[in-house]
Amino acid sequence: MSVYKKFLGQTAVYGLSTVFSRLFNFILTPIYTGVYTTSVYGIFTNMYANASIINAILAFGMESTYFRYLNKFEDKKQEVYNNSFLCIAFISTLFLITGLIFSTPIATYLATSVSEITDYKKYFSFFLWILYVDAICVIPFAKLRADGRPFKYSIAKFLNIGCFVGFNLIFLFVVPAIIKNDWLGANWLSSWYHYQWIGYVFLSNLIASVATLIFLTPEFLKLQFRFDKKLFSDMFSYSWPILVANLSFIINENLDKIVLKELLPPLIANGDVGIYGAVCKIAIFLSIFITAFRLGAEPFFFSHSKHENAKETYATILKYFVIALVVLFVAIVANIEILKFFIRKEAYWVGLPAVPYLLLGYVCLGIYMNLSIWYRLSDQTRFGLYISVVGAVITIVLNLILIPKYSYMGSAWVSMLAYFVMMVLSYVLGQKYYPIPYNLKKILAYLIISIIIVFSSFFIFNKNIYIGNALLLTFIVGIVYFEKNDLMKILKRS
Repeated sequence: MSVYKKFLGQTAVYGLSTVFSRLFNFILTPIYTGVYTTSVYGIFTNMYANASIINAILAFGMESTYFRYLNKFEDKKQEVYNNSFLCIAFISTLFLITGLIFSTPIATYLATSVSEITDYKKYFSFFLWILYVDAICVIPFAKLRADGRPFKYSIAKFLNIGCFVGFNLIFLFVVPAIIKNDWLGANWLSSWYHYQWIGYVFLSNLIASVATLIFLTPEFLKLQFRFDKKLFSDMFSYSWPILVANLSFIINENLDKIVLKELLPPLIANGDVGIYGAVCKIAIFLSIFITAFRLGAEPFFFSHSKHENAKETYATILKYFVIALVVLFVAIVANIEILKFFIRKEAYWVGLPAVPYLLLGYVCLGIYMNLSIWYRLSDQTRFGLYISVVGAVITIVLNLILIPKYSYMGSAWVSMLAYFVMMVLSYVLGQKYYPIPYNLKKILAYLIISIIIVFSSFFIFNKNIYIGNALLLTFIVGIVYFEKNDLMKILKRS
């Protein structure tokens, strides 16, 4: 089988399940924005932004470490599995106990008024358990990918999103209908149900996480509570820079949503956070593609690293990955006048000008994630730490400067700039310490042309769907023309 077919197969199997599960999740966006006001949706955005940062800490970079050490020590697969899981389990349990002890002061800090403290205690409690359960499922999920069991992996993902979407619909629509029509159980439901309470979203998430945990029970039973101290010492040295890098990435991704609430006047803070969180969902299409690529690419890159032509393969993959990214980038903006209807209320549409900048940021992020394979394969993960810290510093400093003046637009600009700098740094350092023969001229050409098309379509042609799609079609035809010879060579080798 051609190496490219193998790569595409792995990406399709593990990525498509994530794509579909995230798309099902995306269906909830018009429901949320239709049910909740911008300020209430701001609570949703803020809680998940905080949770994402904690999630990165609890995972401790062990997923990448697990793949790397499976490839490095093929005779110690069980020990690698044990060490990876026990590390996350210990950190997560410590976090859970600490959170339960300090739940009241944390809820008081998160609430914007005294009347909200009771609700925030419930929100925080839900998230404590969500984060704990999700964290201890990280390595069992990674094991499914490493063992080549895509069917079970996909079922677990669909089970999770199915429960999440299903219980959201039950709490938001089915229960109110039962109460309104006085059907069986209406009296009991009305005794505890709170109409349009955002906490039901978080409760649905918890139910979905627990269902996934139960489904993965067979993977937990394969654990052996034996700890290889020497191996763990090596794994820890590899992992902690990835932790800091992942944490910095999450800060880049979510800090803006958190500090918006803190830096803006109280009367508009939750509303602007809600608007920004909603329009960010339009950019999720590009994020989904990047996630799908990472899930398939990460195990492949590690397993392929010993091949003689590995670097040439990585270079080819990056070129076509960038082509896919920029085509999606142009396509989303070309059709933004349709996509905006996923955000049902027009009150949210005022945030649409942030979308091109957010999308360009995701393009840079996707390229950075592809480039970052050099420091993972060469066991120089400290460079990932350095690059991500630079991105985090840019994010923190510029958000503090720009948010008070430009609100969420400042956040979108900062996000784009931070990912751009990280991408450039990773390329420059990678070419110095682990050179890969990327076709820089073509990659830059496609990237620059896509940027010109996107900003012309959105700002000059005022989001005109016909002009935008005409430019998209022209762009695709041009790519096919310039890539046809290389594609034919790849197909012949297949």
